[in-house]
Amino acid sequence: MKMQLELKNVTLQSGDKLKLKGEILHDAERFRIDLGVNSEDLALHFNPRFHDDADGAVLVYNSKTAGCWGSEGREMHNPLQRGSNVKMFLKLSGDGFEVELPGGQKLTFPNRTNMNVITYIHVGGDFKLKSFKIYKSS
Repeated sequence: MKMQLELKNVTLQSGDKLKLKGEILHDAERFRIDLGVNSEDLALHFNPRFHDDADGAVLVYNSKTAGCWGSEGREMHNPLQRGSNVKMFLKLSGDGFEVELPGGQKLTFPNRTNMNVITYIHVGGDFKLKSFKIYKSS
């Protein structure tokens, strides 16, 4: 069962962190976590794929401005597994995003749009979200 979570009017600033816990579906093709100001302006589009036509299991990231996608980045080492329970952290750190995956893998993606405040969060695809928490920096 595919799920979607869409939050509007949240306030994430530099130093704030999201924690997501959930289950990647057994037949998962992909899921996404989007951070931005709305669905047309995304500072981070994080898109784990489990059967990408070009690269197989890969982590894809991108940004979107006024509905136009930027150049796609790819991380070839995808530690996420179909059918597994996972805990992930996403942190806004001014000029980039830090993503911490299971097994201690940490990735850094650029904040190409230079968004200082995130007000929109979307989670969707082949992922069953079980827990979601925002940690505000002090």
